[in-house]
This record gives sequence, C-alpha cells and structure tokens, in this order.
Amino acid sequence: MLVPITRQTFEDLIPAVATGEQYKYCWGKPRDFLKRLLVSAVCLAVWIFLEYNVEGDALKILVLITGIISCLYWLWMPVWEASWRNAKYRKYPYAGFLQGEVIDFYISEAVTEQQESVNKRGELIIIENLERRINVEVGDENGFATLVQAPLNRNHKRLRRGQVVQMIVMSYLDDLSEINEVSDIYIPSQNLWVSDYPYVRRDIFQEISRRFQSRRSPKKPSPSPKTSAIERYDPTNRYRQVDDDPEV
Repeated sequence: MLVPITRQTFEDLIPAVATGEQYKYCWGKPRDFLKRLLVSAVCLAVWIFLEYNVEGDALKILVLITGIISCLYWLWMPVWEASWRNAKYRKYPYAGFLQGEVIDFYISEAVTEQQESVNKRGELIIIENLERRINVEVGDENGFATLVQAPLNRNHKRLRRGQVVQMIVMSYLDDLSEINEVSDIYIPSQNLWVSDYPYVRRDIFQEISRRFQSRRSPKKPSPSPKTSAIERYDPTNRYRQVDDDPEV
C-alpha cells in the first residue's frame, strides 16, 4: 500500500538540519570524539601561530573567525555530517508513505573497520572488526521489495514474519512507480524501529502512522432498511492505489 505525501510533510520528516537523534548518532564512539578533538587541537596550534605572525586588521579578523570555527570542529562536525546525510535524501522530489509486511529477516556480519598490525614474525596482518546486523526484507502487495540493514540489538527479538511495517520511500517520478531510496522502517504493532541512521523524525512519522491507521479503521455502517444484510466484499478494492489517494 503506497500513499504519496506532500513535499512539506517530507521535509518535516527529514529536516535540513540534524535532529537530536541524528546528532547523537553522528557523535560516534569515544575514539571518534578523540579524533575530532585532535583535529581541533591542531587547528588551535595553527591559530595561535598565525595570530602572532599575520599583519593587517582584515587578515587578523579572518584568522580569528577561521580559528574559532576550526577549534570547534569537534562540536559542529556531527551536525554537518548528519545534515549532509539528510541532504542526500531530500534531493528526491517525490516521496510516499508505504505500508507493507516483513517477508523475511536474518542475521549477518559486516566489516565495520579494518586495522593493520604486525605479528611476532614481523608480518603485516589485517584485523577486521565485525558487527552483527539484522537484515529485514520488506514487501507489499504490488510486488515492491527491499532489504533494510541495521545493527543488531535485543529489541529485534520481537520481529516476526508477516508483521505490518511502514516506511518512507523516495523517487524521481511523481507517480512513485520507481523507488530510488527508502528510510528506516517502523513496526507499529511493536513500536519498533529497525534502522541504522535515524533518517526520519520519529515523532512526526508516528503521528502520520496513527492518522493513517485511524483512516483505515473499518467503520460500521448505520442501520438502514435499504442496506443488504450481507455486504459484498471486492478483494480488488482492498488497497488504495496511488492515483486514487489524497496526499497525506
């Protein structure tokens, strides 16, 4: 089931500037912080050197501004990285809200980092750091299927085949006939997210999910003598098509 969403809704879901969750993700591990801190320390040393060796008021002001920005590299770099990730998704002109189901899921291992070392015999060896990842295959009734990977955590024990999943899909085509990218996925029955980088604002996405589910909830028809006691069910009309739906 695929429903188009407006451009404004899409930009609210994936903002231009990093959210708190995105900033936290890009902050990284302690070693990532230490690397940024080292870069800032080098910039500080260069700044101090230039402050005592450049002449001219205009040049001194330029060195001052550049120095302050460079020394705060450890702080603003995660914001820039998250905003750059968001920009890669926001470049798509069209987006939609897709509801499908879990077709399959399995665990795999992926290399996250490689380190070079030397053994006792002086031979160069490469040490690979492996990370266990959950792979979730998602599809819908129209034949669309995609695979989403994320670091494995204990919440993934709640995954089951056939569970309803929701996500945002992106395309260059206004009818969304070709999907170029997908967001992290949400399983409303478990209030469970499966994602690596948190692309969407989860509070806004969950509100859209609630509105979507309430709109899809069956309503009991009011009693009427003109209404047949047996309703005819047409399975071909079970799901809305993109062209028949109003935008969210």
